[in-house]
Amino acid sequence: MLSEKMEKALNEQINAEIYSAYLYLSMSAYLESVDLPGFANWMRVQWQEELAHAQKFYTYVFERDGRVVLAGIEAPPTEWKSPLEAFEETLKHERHVTQRIHDLVRLAREVGDVATENFLQWFVTEQVEEEASAKALIQQLKLVGNEGQGLFLTDRELATRVFTPPV
Repeated sequence: MLSEKMEKALNEQINAEIYSAYLYLSMSAYLESVDLPGFANWMRVQWQEELAHAQKFYTYVFERDGRVVLAGIEAPPTEWKSPLEAFEETLKHERHVTQRIHDLVRLAREVGDVATENFLQWFVTEQVEEEASAKALIQQLKLVGNEGQGLFLTDRELATRVFTPPV
């Protein structure tokens, strides 16, 4: 059974994961609007991943006899100056999520919830991958710039990304 404090924090994380999905869907819409469908696809896959993360937390709360309480989702930004700026915002956001996950791990330790600490380890590993992926794309965009053949080829590459549900 979850402590009241842990349950509240996990509910807040469900909200944060749904906001992340909303942010990436907004970025996808922006990238579609500037005729970069491959970049938009990458963000839509990110959107699906974040919804899957929210679902993992949602299911876990119920598995531990907790109650899920959903809250309102803040509207995300809708404009970025360039694909590079969108991906820099992605990295910044993923670092924020990483901090949230680390805070949950610390809370689980504080309240002696070994099961939740174990559950959260998947997310700790996932966040390392999320940050590395965003950093790699930022580096690639810095190399190719905001125009031309490099951007075109990167867009084509990102169009191949597909969503794979987490295990």
